[in-house]
Amino acid sequence: MEIVAPFKEAIDATKEAGGEAFKLCYQCGLCDTVCPWNRVRTFSMRNIVRQATFGLPEIEGEDIWLCTTCGSCPQQCPRGVETIEVSVSLRRIASEAGISPAPIHTVKASLGAEGNPLREERKKRGDWAEGLSVKTFTEGMEVLYFPGCYPSYDSRLRKVATATADILNRAGVDFGILGSKENCCGESIRKTGDEELYKRLARENIKTFIDNGVHKILVSSPHCYHTFKNEYPEFNANFEVVHISQYLFELINEGRLELSKEYGKKITYHDPCYLGRHNGIYDEPREVLKKVPGLELIEMADSREDSLCCGGGGGRIWMDTPKGERFSDLRLEQAIEVGAEVLVTCCPYCITNFEDSRLTLEDSEVIEIKDITEIIQEVI
Repeated sequence: MEIVAPFKEAIDATKEAGGEAFKLCYQCGLCDTVCPWNRVRTFSMRNIVRQATFGLPEIEGEDIWLCTTCGSCPQQCPRGVETIEVSVSLRRIASEAGISPAPIHTVKASLGAEGNPLREERKKRGDWAEGLSVKTFTEGMEVLYFPGCYPSYDSRLRKVATATADILNRAGVDFGILGSKENCCGESIRKTGDEELYKRLARENIKTFIDNGVHKILVSSPHCYHTFKNEYPEFNANFEVVHISQYLFELINEGRLELSKEYGKKITYHDPCYLGRHNGIYDEPREVLKKVPGLELIEMADSREDSLCCGGGGGRIWMDTPKGERFSDLRLEQAIEVGAEVLVTCCPYCITNFEDSRLTLEDSEVIEIKDITEIIQEVI
């Protein structure tokens, strides 16, 4: 894969695509020291920025598609270079030229036709809720539950949606879903560079929310949380957005949810990039877990602000990553090293990658992967 562009035209294109901050870079290399790719292979985000600085004369291979947008490098940069914006801006240039990895082409087609990246039928988006006393959202309800694409369709992640619905029902929350009226939030396809498809998905979702009288949205995915809260306001659309980990904390503290059963296991918690670094939500999920009777919470290395990315952001969830280059493999090793019996998180992408890595272990039973809702469902 090669993109060749004249010096000035490429710089202008990078700026227009959102990469203006690249000019601040003075090549100190601090971004590379924290990039998770450098734990598994040689990769330099600094070189990507340098190529943008000098006019994008040539980018070959997969380099611009590696960034997971985890957010580790911007928090280290002494000059405020928004490396994620630079990375995405280069992808926009490539996308506009019709260049992107083959899996992304497939995802784009599915998103355009069915509103989800998994090649599933739109009409089946709400099937996960059959038999669970889940209502269709109507104006005046307390909250819209927006499970997202993976919890709506993926067999493993459906357990997260059903656990969430069970918890909400038992807490007496008046909630509903929109099922087939929902689209993907669009966060990940935007990070692959397809701005137009993102805007289409966002506008359709916003219209649906407004038409149905939605004011408060509860989400399972940090990626949905980030997009609804921080990116949809670009369209002058402002909704109250709550991640399930925050909502569980509220329900417990308000006495609406009682944790009465023992969970006598050692667990460790993984901070998803888009919940932690991108949105500063570290304490609520931990406080929820600390309230579970009998549960022992152990911290891993590289936690909170330094959490090791699972590898699923920036559209990487849709791309093949060879064994030996999976960050999720390293994360499971860290969890096992501290003696955890269960690795808990609250992101569908993280769970997907961790489950894949778990199956490659010599003893896949040595550790379980759970969403925070699955733990709470067991103890109420």
